Amino acid sequence: MSTEPLHETLEKTFGGIDEALNAFVPQLQAREVGRISSIAAGIAKVSGLPGVGFEEVLKFPGGIEGIAFNVDENEIGVVLLGSYWKLHAGDPVERGGHVVDVPVGERLLGRIIDPTGRPLDGLGPLSSGARLPVERPAAPIMDRAPVSVPLQTGIKVIDALIPVGRGQRELILGDRQTGKTAIALDTILNQRDKNVLCVYCAIGQRASGVAKVIATLREQGALAYTVVVVTEGNDPPGLAYIAPYAATSIAEHFMEQGRDVLVVYDDLTHHARAYRELSLLLRRPPGREAFPGDIFYIHSRLLERATHLRPELGGGSLTALPIIETEAQDISAYIPTNLISITDGQIYLSPTLFELGVLPAVDVGKSVSRVGGKAQRAAYRAVAGDLKLAYAQFEELEAFSRFGARLDEATRQLIEHGRRIRACLKQQEFSPLAVPVQIAVLLALTAKLFDRVPLPRMAEAEQAVCAAAADIPAELAARFETADKLSDADRTLITGLAEHALADFIPEPEDQTAS
Repeated sequence: MSTEPLHETLEKTFGGIDEALNAFVPQLQAREVGRISSIAAGIAKVSGLPGVGFEEVLKFPGGIEGIAFNVDENEIGVVLLGSYWKLHAGDPVERGGHVVDVPVGERLLGRIIDPTGRPLDGLGPLSSGARLPVERPAAPIMDRAPVSVPLQTGIKVIDALIPVGRGQRELILGDRQTGKTAIALDTILNQRDKNVLCVYCAIGQRASGVAKVIATLREQGALAYTVVVVTEGNDPPGLAYIAPYAATSIAEHFMEQGRDVLVVYDDLTHHARAYRELSLLLRRPPGREAFPGDIFYIHSRLLERATHLRPELGGGSLTALPIIETEAQDISAYIPTNLISITDGQIYLSPTLFELGVLPAVDVGKSVSRVGGKAQRAAYRAVAGDLKLAYAQFEELEAFSRFGARLDEATRQLIEHGRRIRACLKQQEFSPLAVPVQIAVLLALTAKLFDRVPLPRMAEAEQAVCAAAADIPAELAARFETADKLSDADRTLITGLAEHALADFIPEPEDQTAS
């Protein structure tokens, strides 16, 4: 066998390698690598990264990320966003070169994710697409438009007496286990077919509670237009801190496309506590109740992002329903008063009403909407105008009547009418009512058609009026959604339907005498 072909082959091979080596130009790139100097629950101190910026993402071994929070001369205080118990002093740390961001877009609808965009629902990874920083500046004043369209919650007491508008920030507060999350969920369920997308943000909640909420959304068909952002109680406090900002960025993406979005923060009490924990671990100076001095600022810069944009910018809106837990009905505590001053009104849930079985347990006297009344439909204003005053008078007279005072006939009638108002404002959980049904019930209430119905039969009588509302002509029902006022003929028609429905519940005069 001849060696010539082999020799030629080797020459060609090594010649090719020489050419490749000569053509190769090494790409040298400077890379900053620091070290963990100490680690604690949820935070780390890092040294050796002189060029790091505030809120820049830092990368730790095992795919764990953190946020540069305290940028001091010799050391960086880092808030960790992952399993910090896997890290040790001396581990290397690299700069990420960007701030924390979150995936946005249609691909998130129906998904359950954590604040960094990792899926938690077992449906596989999210498809690649746009991402936005979790911290973004709020829209400038000149980009905003007045709140002019109502956000129907489907809950009679709220839509009639404490209306919420699209682009408003309405606080829900009350003691634990008074139905705060139920009101937010009812509002999400009521957005079906109303072209409103929803973002539910669970901050530091029990896993069982979050699972129950997700199961309700799935059963009621609401998950299709909802994004769920979750941090559980055992997650690092850093994740709980960025969760509401990430949820707001997801909502803002839809708003900037000209769509209406509802975002629920459940709840900001846990958010404030997570931020206090991080601040104390990072040795920031504590203030009132050991909260850091900027606790007001972290919530105001979050909630200021909720707005209604001008038509030239698409006319989208972001409505915020932050939830806060009070202790022993103290709404004058530090965090509740901060949020009351930031938001455009509050819905207060009373444990006393909850124990009496008045559900939802909304205390009408302590609740207010500072914006939504401007957006409330004329039909609601016509039927609910005097309802709040009548209810407030009833509550005062009811307290007075407990002393055993003898009441005149007019006072007795006011109290009886107030009891019917309270009975009518009760509503089952997860059963939001359509606008025509609410108008029919509220009109029958203000016309005092329920006053002759015995209290034990009020629930049945109300159901009968709700069923009768199906006979309201379609053109009249469509006018409820516009700014048109109810004409006398409209009132007569609806009142006639209600009277016919209540005929079977009003006892005969001799029955009243016998009773």
